[in-house]
Amino acid sequence: MKKVVLFLTIMFMTMSYAQETKQIPQINVNGEGKVKVAPDQVCISATVETKGNNAKDVKKQNDEKMDAVLKFIKKMNVPTADFKTKQVALNPQYDYEKKKTSYNATQTVEIVLKDLSKYDELMEGLVQQGINRLDKVSFETSKLVQLQSEARKLAMKDAKAKAEDYVSVLGQKVGKAYTISDNSQVYYPRPMYAAMKSAEAMNSAGASNETLAIGEIEVTANVSVSFVLD
Repeated sequence: MKKVVLFLTIMFMTMSYAQETKQIPQINVNGEGKVKVAPDQVCISATVETKGNNAKDVKKQNDEKMDAVLKFIKKMNVPTADFKTKQVALNPQYDYEKKKTSYNATQTVEIVLKDLSKYDELMEGLVQQGINRLDKVSFETSKLVQLQSEARKLAMKDAKAKAEDYVSVLGQKVGKAYTISDNSQVYYPRPMYAAMKSAEAMNSAGASNETLAIGEIEVTANVSVSFVLD
């Protein structure tokens, strides 16, 4: 009997709460805030890939090229904390038609370059030293947290302004926020850069050629807000 009474009490409280909630006059709006900034650093993920029929030779060749790559990165005065080996692999690949096993060795280094004026020189040097695969080039900002905060504030101001526009013709006022939902995303621009050239092509073209336009990072905040109407 006690369980039945408890169940009925909970149902009554739930129904009363639902009815009370529905009776609160509200307005639901979306707000958006955007902040644009020029990137001040670039994250590069680059790989040395070698292939051959002898695992030992393939790995040795791969190690030698990556060693040259790391020495070049240090020569470019990139701080030790700003580059690291991300992945190392040596995989057999069996050809069923030829009934032979070949080997594929890869090593990936991730670099955070904070001096964008060195970008072209770094990229050309990486290729010359043995990098033959670019996995990622993303331009970023070191002030992301600050920019996200600014975008959120702008989004809330936009939401409130929209709500005030709607209710102004009704003779009502926008009260406190009842619910707030954050739907924000961050956009990292992909640079427009020339296709990776061979070392010979780079040497003949010279090191002064511009290879990209970095554009801007757009940090956007999107919110859904329910305001109580006074």
